[in-house]
Amino acid sequence: MTFLEEILAQKAVEVAEMPLEQVAEKRKTYSFYEFLKENTDKVQLIAEVKRASPSKGEINMDVNPVAQAKSYEAAGAGMISVLTDPIFFKGSIEDLREVARNVGIPVLCKDFIISEKQLIRARNAGAAVVLLIISALTEEKLITLFKQALALDLEVLVEVHDQKELAVAQKIGAKLIGVNNRNLHTFEVDIAISEILSSEFSSDACFISESGFKTADDVNRVSKEYNAVLVGEALMREATPEAAANSLKVTR
Repeated sequence: MTFLEEILAQKAVEVAEMPLEQVAEKRKTYSFYEFLKENTDKVQLIAEVKRASPSKGEINMDVNPVAQAKSYEAAGAGMISVLTDPIFFKGSIEDLREVARNVGIPVLCKDFIISEKQLIRARNAGAAVVLLIISALTEEKLITLFKQALALDLEVLVEVHDQKELAVAQKIGAKLIGVNNRNLHTFEVDIAISEILSSEFSSDACFISESGFKTADDVNRVSKEYNAVLVGEALMREATPEAAANSLKVTR
């Protein structure tokens, strides 16, 4: 099995045992899409709280998610991404809940979402944005979850990996489109994926380049075509995450 197949098999088990929560009051924050549209002078940062990954193993198991998120917010991050997968990324929905309680900016629920149960749980925990990964879903399931998320007043970051998936994301009207430089089957990373796919952009969406960023020079590679970058591992390995986040600021 590839990494993605293994993760999805486990996720199906996890979701089957997950209760269907009642929809609670939504946490108030700003629209991330509108934030990106209004702040185009520099590449914005989505900074991630990430303890581990399937390919790298443990990254920072001792992290205090709230302290990490506050450092990101102090550095001017536009949104915090929180890994909530417990098996492969050692995260939890409680990490997201605590971060959302302690920062004012939007929080992204980063997980392999396959069910409306996860959407409701994410909203109830304080997420303003949820991730839908096209390669993890059939097109029919993607559209269903996309509509359900919007009905819950959630913004949706639709993640793509190639031209075909990008075409689907643009066709369904996604306002936030993430190009993941990481192949989810092999977990190999190449920022060139974002560079190549940018020639296919044809909507008024905001585009986010995800994975592989360690320096401002890396960010500069995508600065003209992308509104934001998502950075996790590079920030999680630094002793001073605020300074590390500041070092990634790049003018567009």
